[in-house]
Amino acid sequence: MDSDHINRAAAYLGEARRTRQPVAFPQELRPDGEDDAYAVQAALHRWQRDNGQGDIAGYKIGCTTPVMQEILQIDNPAFGGVLDRRIYRHRATFPFTEFLEPGIECEIAVRLAADLPPRGAPYDRDAVTPAIGACMAAIELVDNRYGDLSSAGTPVMMADDFFQSACILGTEVTDWQRLDLAAVEGRTFINGKLAGSGPGSDVLGHPLQAVAWLANRFSAQGRSLEAGNLIMTGSLTAVQWIEAGPAEATISIDGLGDVAVRLE
Repeated sequence: MDSDHINRAAAYLGEARRTRQPVAFPQELRPDGEDDAYAVQAALHRWQRDNGQGDIAGYKIGCTTPVMQEILQIDNPAFGGVLDRRIYRHRATFPFTEFLEPGIECEIAVRLAADLPPRGAPYDRDAVTPAIGACMAAIELVDNRYGDLSSAGTPVMMADDFFQSACILGTEVTDWQRLDLAAVEGRTFINGKLAGSGPGSDVLGHPLQAVAWLANRFSAQGRSLEAGNLIMTGSLTAVQWIEAGPAEATISIDGLGDVAVRLE
């Protein structure tokens, strides 16, 4: 895609997000492959900043399980941006009409205390561990803006921050290394009933492996992850799509606490 098509595609996505409209890309603006998708995503982030929607405060990682990769027909995770104005603490309430098809994901989020700059050698889990300043329980509130996922196309979702809508963060735990993040269990409750559970190992074997994946993806693009960035590492449970409000969702992760959101 040339720069004109990239910028037009980004503006289309920005307006669709602003007006809460489904994403139905004109054919000439559809990204073709990951490189085009991430070029449009970067332009979308500039459009959002320039149009008062906020700055990028971090990133989400999606498609970290074989099941989701099979559904979306890709063999690797994907990432999207998280806007500072869409980050909430402990508990949040939204009107159901703010979303097209909202979903709840149960995640371990991390806050970086040091940069992870481009480098020649690949990052692994041991290499990113010293940069992790805190871990926390988090809800990623996602929104299916695409309708039928098989026909929408994965590059379109990548360009549009891969379902990202908002994040609700729990208490930042700075002594997180006392926990075995692969072994902790996450649970999602919808209206008080257990809807799903899973261990940290369901995220690429270990949640920090997702951080290493993102650091390597950025490094290949000549980009840095920066101190202070929030990183949502991927859901420990299957996404819970909410068909109608009101609905109360709570996620709980061993050693990291609880977070809640209400759609009304």
